[in-house]
Amino acid sequence: MRKLTLAATAIAASAAAAPAFAADLNVSVEIPRLSVAAYHRPYVAVWIERPDNTAVRTLAVWYEVSNLAEGKDWLKDMRTWWRRGGRAMTLPADGISSATKAPGRHTVAVPGARLRDLPAGDYVLVVEAARELGGREAVRVPFRWGAPNTARASGATELGAVSVTVTR
Repeated sequence: MRKLTLAATAIAASAAAAPAFAADLNVSVEIPRLSVAAYHRPYVAVWIERPDNTAVRTLAVWYEVSNLAEGKDWLKDMRTWWRRGGRAMTLPADGISSATKAPGRHTVAVPGARLRDLPAGDYVLVVEAARELGGREAVRVPFRWGAPNTARASGATELGAVSVTVTR
């Protein structure tokens, strides 16, 4: 009987540490319409961090992809993302890089297959925006990977509402 209990405990512990396979991650980012003389669309980076601020994975980078050399040069204005992993990326990255977005609500849908090696647990979704002749802002949204949940936060200037939804 004792051996069976230990075996069941070991199986349960390994299942808890295993990646969460069946979940999808959906991110919604609002870029507010600003009343300024010279409006430039912001560069935006969306990534996942652990609670200790170590970057796990970049999910999206919106920048000027039509002029690749100049567009990549300004990515370092998103200082937090750049320091935590952006400078190590080879851009454009397939499925991650895209053009800047106009004001409005935009979504990033990440299928579970892309995050299959991400262990269940607590994480932080970070969205950072930087705009030429404008400001820079990062919004942090804590969420739990491996169980259905929704979390929200809001920016004050360069970003509006940000939400992350984990579905099963």
